[in-house]
Amino acid sequence: MPSTTPKPEYLNYIPIFIFMIIAVLVPVVTLLIARFFRPSNPDKDKLMPYECGIDPEGDARQRFPVRYYIIALLFIVFDIEAAFVFPWVVIYGSQNVSVMTFLFIEMVVFFGIVIVGFIYIWKKGALKWV
Repeated sequence: MPSTTPKPEYLNYIPIFIFMIIAVLVPVVTLLIARFFRPSNPDKDKLMPYECGIDPEGDARQRFPVRYYIIALLFIVFDIEAAFVFPWVVIYGSQNVSVMTFLFIEMVVFFGIVIVGFIYIWKKGALKWV
């Protein structure tokens, strides 16, 4: 006759811990194995930075215009926006009316914040490529 005592709750997390251990061990073991088999003979050409087949010029610590960083940050913001919208669109049609209403209001607020930020950076001239 099987026991009717419930099993402890922490046993439900054992697969997660096993997955975490495997996720750490696979790259570590792979890198250690590769270290033993790869050749290690660096020379001047191999240690030189690679810039599209052209010999590097100037100092690596040269100054870049601030506009470069602003464009990079804008790319990240809009990339995160796209990553946030995709799951919302997938879930939106498969929920009941109250959840759909909440999701719609959430996205209106989200897009409102993004549009206000976009207008702000546009007025500041961050999108001018001069």
